[in-house]
Amino acid sequence: MASASAPAPAPVKPARFSGLGALDAAVSLRLHALFLPVPRLLLKALEVAGDGRIWLPVPISLLLLSATPASSGQVSSLLVGLVAGLVLDLVFVGLVKVVVRRPRPAYNAADMYVAVAADHWSFPSGHSSRAFLVAAFLSGAGGIQHREALFIWAAATSASRVLLGRHYVLDVVAGACLGLFEAWLSSLILTFLCSHGSFLVC
Repeated sequence: MASASAPAPAPVKPARFSGLGALDAAVSLRLHALFLPVPRLLLKALEVAGDGRIWLPVPISLLLLSATPASSGQVSSLLVGLVAGLVLDLVFVGLVKVVVRRPRPAYNAADMYVAVAADHWSFPSGHSSRAFLVAAFLSGAGGIQHREALFIWAAATSASRVLLGRHYVLDVVAGACLGLFEAWLSSLILTFLCSHGSFLVC
Protein backbone atom coordinates (compact mmCIF):
# COMPACT_ATOMS: atom_id res chain seq x y z
CA MET A 1 0.00 0.00 0.00
CA ALA A 2 1.52 3.26 -1.07
CA SER A 3 2.17 5.72 1.73
CA ALA A 4 0.67 9.18 1.50
CA SER A 5 3.14 11.72 0.27
CA ALA A 6 4.23 14.41 2.74
CA PRO A 7 2.77 17.86 2.12
CA ALA A 8 5.08 20.25 0.34
CA PRO A 9 6.63 22.81 2.68
CA ALA A 10 5.17 26.27 2.49
CA PRO A 11 7.36 28.74 0.64
CA VAL A 12 9.50 30.84 2.94
CA LYS A 13 8.98 34.54 2.53
CA PRO A 14 12.22 36.50 2.49
CA ALA A 15 12.52 38.64 5.61
CA ARG A 16 12.84 42.36 5.09
CA PHE A 17 16.41 43.58 5.51
CA SER A 18 17.72 40.00 5.90
CA GLY A 19 21.43 39.71 5.17
CA LEU A 20 22.00 43.35 4.35
CA GLY A 21 19.92 44.31 7.38
CA ALA A 22 22.05 42.17 9.68
CA LEU A 23 25.21 43.81 8.39
CA ASP A 24 23.61 47.23 8.66
CA ALA A 25 22.57 46.53 12.26
CA ALA A 26 26.05 45.30 13.20
CA VAL A 27 27.81 48.32 11.67
CA SER A 28 25.30 50.71 13.24
CA LEU A 29 25.74 49.18 16.69
CA ARG A 30 29.51 49.35 16.32
CA LEU A 31 29.38 53.05 15.38
CA HIS A 32 26.97 53.79 18.22
CA ALA A 33 29.28 52.13 20.74
CA LEU A 34 32.44 53.67 19.26
CA PHE A 35 31.12 57.23 19.52
CA LEU A 36 29.55 56.98 22.97
CA PRO A 37 32.12 59.51 24.30
CA VAL A 38 30.59 62.19 22.03
CA PRO A 39 28.54 64.49 24.29
CA ARG A 40 24.91 63.44 24.07
CA LEU A 41 23.87 67.08 24.47
CA LEU A 42 25.57 67.88 21.14
CA LEU A 43 23.80 65.02 19.40
CA LYS A 44 20.47 66.05 20.91
CA ALA A 45 21.05 69.61 19.67
CA LEU A 46 21.46 68.25 16.13
CA GLU A 47 18.30 66.22 16.64
CA VAL A 48 16.34 69.33 17.60
CA ALA A 49 17.86 71.31 14.70
CA GLY A 50 16.46 68.78 12.23
CA ASP A 51 13.10 68.29 13.93
CA GLY A 52 10.00 68.54 11.76
CA ARG A 53 8.16 70.36 14.55
CA ILE A 54 10.47 73.29 13.77
CA TRP A 55 11.03 72.97 10.04
CA LEU A 56 7.39 72.72 8.97
CA PRO A 57 5.62 75.34 11.15
CA VAL A 58 8.29 78.05 10.81
CA PRO A 59 8.32 78.29 6.97
CA ILE A 60 4.51 78.06 6.90
CA SER A 61 4.26 80.91 9.43
CA LEU A 62 6.74 83.03 7.47
CA LEU A 63 4.81 82.30 4.29
CA LEU A 64 1.54 83.45 5.83
CA LEU A 65 3.15 86.55 7.31
CA SER A 66 4.69 87.50 3.97
CA ALA A 67 1.31 87.58 2.20
CA THR A 68 0.43 91.12 3.31
CA PRO A 69 -1.57 93.82 1.46
CA ALA A 70 1.72 95.67 0.96
CA SER A 71 3.02 92.73 -1.06
CA SER A 72 -0.15 92.66 -3.23
CA GLY A 73 -0.70 89.09 -2.12
CA GLN A 74 2.57 87.90 -3.65
CA VAL A 75 4.65 85.51 -1.60
CA SER A 76 8.26 84.35 -1.62
CA SER A 77 8.95 81.55 -4.08
CA LEU A 78 11.70 80.29 -1.76
CA LEU A 79 9.23 79.78 1.07
CA VAL A 80 6.63 78.19 -1.21
CA GLY A 81 9.17 75.71 -2.57
CA LEU A 82 10.48 74.92 0.89
CA VAL A 83 7.00 74.32 2.30
CA ALA A 84 6.12 72.14 -0.70
CA GLY A 85 9.22 70.05 -0.12
CA LEU A 86 8.57 69.68 3.59
CA VAL A 87 4.99 68.55 2.97
CA LEU A 88 6.23 66.03 0.39
CA ASP A 89 8.79 64.82 2.92
CA LEU A 90 6.13 64.34 5.57
CA VAL A 91 4.00 62.26 3.17
CA PHE A 92 6.81 60.20 1.62
CA VAL A 93 8.57 59.37 4.89
CA GLY A 94 5.31 58.48 6.60
CA LEU A 95 4.21 56.19 3.77
CA VAL A 96 7.54 54.38 3.55
CA LYS A 97 7.73 53.92 7.32
CA VAL A 98 4.29 52.29 7.59
CA VAL A 99 4.94 50.08 4.55
CA VAL A 100 8.43 48.88 5.53
CA ARG A 101 7.82 48.87 9.31
CA ARG A 102 11.43 48.39 10.35
CA PRO A 103 11.77 48.54 14.16
CA ARG A 104 14.16 51.06 15.61
CA PRO A 105 17.39 49.78 17.22
CA ALA A 106 16.78 47.99 20.51
CA TYR A 107 19.38 50.23 22.21
CA ASN A 108 17.51 53.43 21.28
CA ALA A 109 17.07 55.47 24.47
CA ALA A 110 13.59 56.28 25.73
CA ASP A 111 14.19 60.04 25.45
CA MET A 112 12.89 60.26 21.88
CA TYR A 113 9.78 62.30 21.16
CA VAL A 114 7.26 60.42 18.99
CA ALA A 115 4.93 62.83 17.18
CA VAL A 116 2.88 60.32 15.16
CA ALA A 117 2.49 56.55 15.09
CA ALA A 118 4.76 56.24 12.03
CA ASP A 119 7.65 57.62 14.12
CA HIS A 120 7.84 54.26 15.88
CA TRP A 121 9.41 52.85 12.72
CA SER A 122 13.00 53.34 11.68
CA PHE A 123 13.23 53.28 7.88
CA PRO A 124 13.86 55.83 6.48
CA SER A 125 15.20 58.56 8.75
CA GLY A 126 12.92 61.60 8.59
CA HIS A 127 15.61 63.82 10.11
CA SER A 128 18.03 62.83 7.33
CA SER A 129 15.51 63.32 4.54
CA ARG A 130 14.45 66.68 5.97
CA ALA A 131 18.01 67.92 6.49
CA PHE A 132 19.15 67.00 2.98
CA LEU A 133 15.94 68.38 1.47
CA VAL A 134 16.56 71.74 3.16
CA ALA A 135 20.28 71.76 2.32
CA ALA A 136 19.80 70.83 -1.34
CA PHE A 137 16.84 73.12 -1.92
CA LEU A 138 18.38 76.17 -0.27
CA SER A 139 21.75 75.59 -1.92
CA GLY A 140 20.01 75.72 -5.30
CA ALA A 141 18.37 79.05 -4.50
CA GLY A 142 19.95 82.28 -5.68
CA GLY A 143 21.72 84.48 -3.17
CA ILE A 144 22.41 81.68 -0.68
CA GLN A 145 25.98 81.75 0.61
CA HIS A 146 28.03 79.09 2.42
CA ARG A 147 26.22 76.24 0.69
CA GLU A 148 28.79 73.75 1.97
CA ALA A 149 27.77 74.59 5.55
CA LEU A 150 24.23 73.44 4.78
CA PHE A 151 25.45 70.02 3.67
CA ILE A 152 27.84 69.74 6.63
CA TRP A 153 24.84 70.37 8.91
CA ALA A 154 22.74 67.81 6.99
CA ALA A 155 25.50 65.19 7.21
CA ALA A 156 26.08 65.86 10.92
CA THR A 157 22.34 65.64 11.62
CA SER A 158 22.16 62.32 9.76
CA ALA A 159 25.20 60.93 11.58
CA SER A 160 23.70 61.93 14.92
CA ARG A 161 20.74 59.62 14.26
CA VAL A 162 23.04 56.59 14.23
CA LEU A 163 25.18 57.79 17.14
CA LEU A 164 22.08 58.44 19.28
CA GLY A 165 20.82 54.95 18.49
CA ARG A 166 17.69 56.27 16.79
CA HIS A 167 18.42 54.73 13.38
CA TYR A 168 20.57 52.31 11.45
CA VAL A 169 23.06 53.49 8.82
CA LEU A 170 20.84 52.32 5.97
CA ASP A 171 17.97 54.38 7.37
CA VAL A 172 19.92 57.63 7.17
CA VAL A 173 21.43 56.86 3.75
CA ALA A 174 17.95 56.18 2.36
CA GLY A 175 16.65 59.31 4.09
CA ALA A 176 19.41 61.47 2.58
CA CYS A 177 18.69 60.13 -0.92
CA LEU A 178 14.98 60.74 -0.42
CA GLY A 179 15.67 64.31 0.71
CA LEU A 180 17.74 65.03 -2.41
CA PHE A 181 14.93 63.66 -4.57
CA GLU A 182 12.39 65.81 -2.73
CA ALA A 183 14.52 68.92 -3.27
CA TRP A 184 14.64 68.19 -7.00
CA LEU A 185 10.88 67.58 -7.09
CA SER A 186 10.23 70.81 -5.14
CA SER A 187 12.33 72.75 -7.64
CA LEU A 188 10.25 71.33 -10.48
CA ILE A 189 7.02 72.30 -8.71
CA LEU A 190 8.38 75.78 -8.07
CA THR A 191 9.43 76.23 -11.70
CA PHE A 192 5.95 75.22 -12.83
CA LEU A 193 4.26 77.61 -10.37
CA CYS A 194 6.53 80.50 -11.36
CA SER A 195 5.68 80.04 -15.04
CA HIS A 196 1.92 79.65 -14.50
CA GLY A 197 1.10 81.89 -11.55
CA SER A 198 1.37 85.54 -10.61
CA PHE A 199 1.20 85.13 -6.84
CA LEU A 200 4.89 84.32 -6.47
CA VAL A 201 7.90 86.61 -6.32
CA CYS A 202 10.18 84.56 -8.56
